[in-house]
Amino acid sequence: MAGIDDLVQRNRGFAAALPLSVRNLPAPPSKRVAILTCMDARMHPEKFLRLEPGEAHVIRNAGGRASPDVIRSLIISSHLLGTREYMVIHHTDCGMLTHTNDEIRQTLAKNMGVDATGMDFLPFTDLEQSVRDDIRAIRESRFIPTDVTVRGFVYDVTTGRVLPVEDG
Repeated sequence: MAGIDDLVQRNRGFAAALPLSVRNLPAPPSKRVAILTCMDARMHPEKFLRLEPGEAHVIRNAGGRASPDVIRSLIISSHLLGTREYMVIHHTDCGMLTHTNDEIRQTLAKNMGVDATGMDFLPFTDLEQSVRDDIRAIRESRFIPTDVTVRGFVYDVTTGRVLPVEDG
């Protein structure tokens, strides 16, 4: 069975067992928190933060970076859905630590015959600094309310711990 077909099949069991309490949750997250994290398949913030449905927004991308689209989502999260705190969570052993823009562009040129010059894939070489950079990008947005708390963390994929990153 293909991956997507398997997931659709699993969803049937999920939907059949979905409690009424979850079916009727309001859209605004009850914890008033939005979480930005990586798309890495080892990252499961709903589990490692013990989130329940309806408690937080979770925004994911490669590296958990504060890209323009993430800023767009955070604006909607705070202005339309009431979030007042943001968690930026990067993680150990992240692939974005091991690739460069040039490497990714060369891969696209080789595999697809396309020129991605000028496209920033937001790789990084310093894990904690990347968290600080994303906190700064969020705080510097003129569309994010200044009273929203933004804090950074690193998730350790071997221990499961979420460790704070000082703003420094």
